[in-house]
Amino acid sequence: MNRRIVSTFALALATSVIAVAAQAAQIKNIVIVHGAFADGSSWRKATEILGRRGFHVTLVQEPLTSLADDIAATNRVLDLQDGPTLLVGHSYGGMVITEAGHNPHVNGLVYVAAFQPDKGEDLATLAGSKPPAGTSVKETKDGKYLYLDPSAYHADFAADLPKRETAFLAQSQVFAAKEALTTKVGDPAWRTKKSWSIVSTEDRAINPELERTMAKRAGSLVTEIKSSHAVFASQPKKVADVIEKAAKDAVR
Repeated sequence: MNRRIVSTFALALATSVIAVAAQAAQIKNIVIVHGAFADGSSWRKATEILGRRGFHVTLVQEPLTSLADDIAATNRVLDLQDGPTLLVGHSYGGMVITEAGHNPHVNGLVYVAAFQPDKGEDLATLAGSKPPAGTSVKETKDGKYLYLDPSAYHADFAADLPKRETAFLAQSQVFAAKEALTTKVGDPAWRTKKSWSIVSTEDRAINPELERTMAKRAGSLVTEIKSSHAVFASQPKKVADVIEKAAKDAVR
C-alpha cells in the first residue's frame, strides 16, 4: 500500500515538474514591428489580448526613414528583453524582422500580412512581381516619401474596420521613405529560425498570392484569415491566437 502511495506521489510530482518546465519554456516576450502607413498604436487590440494571456508585449515605433534605421530601432527594443522573444512584423515590418530576427533574443518570427523577403530582394520589386489590387500609394511633393491616399485608405488598407477608425488611421499614418522600400535585405533570419505567416485573403495592399508564395518559400507555418491588410486590427483575437501558438512552439 505504501509503495503504491509513493509511486503515485512520484508520478504526480514528475507530472507537475514537466508542466512547470513546459510553462517556463513558452516565450513570454513579444516584440511587434508595425508596417508603413500606420504606427504601433493600431495594434492596441491585439496587444491587450496578448497581455491578458500573460505576455509581455513591446511595440517598436520605427521611424520609417530607412531600412537600416528601422532594423536598428527594432534591435534597440530587442536588446531590452529579458529572455527569449517572438518577433512579429506586419507588412513592411516583415522586411525589418527578416534582418532584425538575427538578434540573439529572437527565437521565432511571425509575418502578419507581411513581406517575407529572401536575400537581395527589396519591397518594391517584390510588390511589383504580383501587384496588389490597391493602387492608392502616392508620393510626397519632394518625391522622397510615400503615403496612402486618405480617400482610399478604407478600401485599400482596412475595409473590414469601421470607417470612423480608418479615418483616424488615414490621418495619423506614418509616411515611409522610398529609400526604405527599395533597399535590399541581407541573409534572412527565417533560414535559421522558425517562422509563421498570416495570409490576409482579402488583402488589397499586398497580393495574397504573393504572401502565400513568400511563406511557402520560407517554410513558414501558414494561417489564412479572411481579412483586409489590417488583419491585426479587424481580427485581433485570431492574430493573437497565431502569435500565442507560435510562442509555445518556437522553443520546441
